[in-house]
Amino acid sequence: MSDTGRVGDRAAWMTHGADGAIRLDGGVFTMGSDDHYREEAPAHRVRVDGFAIDPFAVTNRRFAAFVAATGHVTVAERPLDPAEFPGAPPENLVPGSMVFVPTPGPVDLRHLSLWWRWTPGACWRFPEGRGSDIGDRLDHPVVHVAYEDAAAYATWIGAALPTEAQWECAARGGLEGAAFTWGDEPRPEGRIMANTWDGDDFPWRSTGESGWSRTAPVGSFPPNLYGLFDMAGNVWEWTSDWWSERHPDEAAAPCCVPRNPRGGDHDASYDRAQPQFRIPRKVIKGGSHLCADTYCLRYRPAARRPQMIDTGMSHIGFRCVWDSSTAGQVTEVES
Repeated sequence: MSDTGRVGDRAAWMTHGADGAIRLDGGVFTMGSDDHYREEAPAHRVRVDGFAIDPFAVTNRRFAAFVAATGHVTVAERPLDPAEFPGAPPENLVPGSMVFVPTPGPVDLRHLSLWWRWTPGACWRFPEGRGSDIGDRLDHPVVHVAYEDAAAYATWIGAALPTEAQWECAARGGLEGAAFTWGDEPRPEGRIMANTWDGDDFPWRSTGESGWSRTAPVGSFPPNLYGLFDMAGNVWEWTSDWWSERHPDEAAAPCCVPRNPRGGDHDASYDRAQPQFRIPRKVIKGGSHLCADTYCLRYRPAARRPQMIDTGMSHIGFRCVWDSSTAGQVTEVES
C-alpha cells in the first residue's frame, strides 16, 4: 500500500465511534503458541463471536479530543498514593510515568531498571517528560495511558477494550498458526513489516532501519490480511483480560472449545515476585518498538505480557472493539 493510501485510511478513521472499524465474523482459531515463551502456552482452540475493531491504535489526536470533551485527567497526571508504593522516595510520588531511556552501552538484560526511568511530568501530552510534546506526533499512538484511561476512552465512544482472544483473533488476520501477523518470516524478502528495535544492540544502539527510534505514525507499516495496522510492534496494547500465567489446556473435543473465553481472575493476576505491590495486572498484546529479536521476540500475535493496571509507559497504547451487531458503519471482512 502506498503512503498516500495509508494517510487516506487514517483520515477516514478520524471521526469518533465505529465508523471505519473493521467487522470480523469470528469463528474458531488456535490461540497461543507452544514454540516461544512459556506464558503463551499451550496452543489451544477457542471460538469468538463476531466483533468490530479499530484498524489503528488510538492516536494522540483522538485522545486529545476525548480529554477536551470530558476533562479526563490520566493516571500519569495525578500524584501517587504513598500507601500503594511503600518505601518509594517522596520525590517519586509526583505525577509522572515510565520512560524508555537508551543505555550508554551494553548492559545486563536481566535488569529492566537500567533502561526504564520513572520520569516526573511524563504523560500522554509529554511522552519523554518535561520539555517534550506531541505537536509533531498527533497521528502517533497515544502512550502513558493506564488501563483506567484506556477504558474511559472506550466508554466515551461507546466501545470496549478487546478481550485477549478478540485481539489475537484480529491480529492473526486469518493466518492460522503463523508466527507473525503476516506469516512465518520476520522480514519477507527483506521487507520491514513492523516498527520494532533494529539490530542486536538493545537497549543502547539501534540501526535505525525502520526509520523510527520511538513510536511511528499509525499505519506506517503494512496491514495484516484483515486490513488492521500495527498489530505487531509500535506499541503494546491493553486488553480487558486479567493476567494468567498460562493458557488453559486444549479442549478434549470440538464440542467443548471455549466460546468468547476470558483470561485469569483479579486476585490471581497479582505479581507474586513483588508481593508488596497489590496491584492487579491485565494482559497487553502485540509488542512494541522496543521488541528486539535477541531480547524480546514478542511482536507476534501469540505474545502476551502482564501490566499493572495503574501503570502507563512510553510503549503502551490501545485500540477499541464493538459488538458487531451494534457497530455503526464498518468494513466487513471474513475471518
